[in-house]
Amino acid sequence: MTHDISPSSTIKVAVCIAPGTEEMEAINTIDILLRAGFDVTIASVASDGALIMEGSRGIKLVADVPLVNVADEPFDCVVLPGGLAGSECFRDSPLLVEFVNQHKYDGKLVAAICAAPAVVLEHHQMYPQAIMTAHPAFHDHIPAERLRTKRVVYDVNGNLLTSQGPGTSQEFALAIIIQLAGKAKAAEVAEPMVVWPNMHSVMKEEQK
Repeated sequence: MTHDISPSSTIKVAVCIAPGTEEMEAINTIDILLRAGFDVTIASVASDGALIMEGSRGIKLVADVPLVNVADEPFDCVVLPGGLAGSECFRDSPLLVEFVNQHKYDGKLVAAICAAPAVVLEHHQMYPQAIMTAHPAFHDHIPAERLRTKRVVYDVNGNLLTSQGPGTSQEFALAIIIQLAGKAKAAEVAEPMVVWPNMHSVMKEEQK
């Protein structure tokens, strides 16, 4: 099920970053969503509001705005890249938690990858009934009955998309496009990227 968004409106996505965010997960997602023509805002969750920060591998990441500046704006999707330190920063930010919860309550897509599903979403019990995945190192943080080990997992009832790590970040981003703009748009974006065959179709809606 692709959630209805008017084709005439620009799809707005907030990608949150923090010190220690995993660079591939952030940059791959931002790049691919921009290729889809989405309006992407990179929001800093750094405690001091810094716009430039080091990711998990020491690469500089640059935000557009502090999260507080856009916290009251509606987005079609909120993205939480992983990286343990970055995810812990998300977890410990009341503003980030409220921002995600508000979009969840509004029925918007929330997408989290790597450590973020376990360290942020599961820690705060934001989606207590949703199926999800995470980096294999964090699988034990998610109850077995709700854990899925697929590379990308979509929970229909919660409108929650999760994925496992840097190596699944392209699939993760394309899955976001599928949910917001349909499979044809994802295929259009994937083809000139020369992704491995059928990557744009690896995410299938699943609810057990």
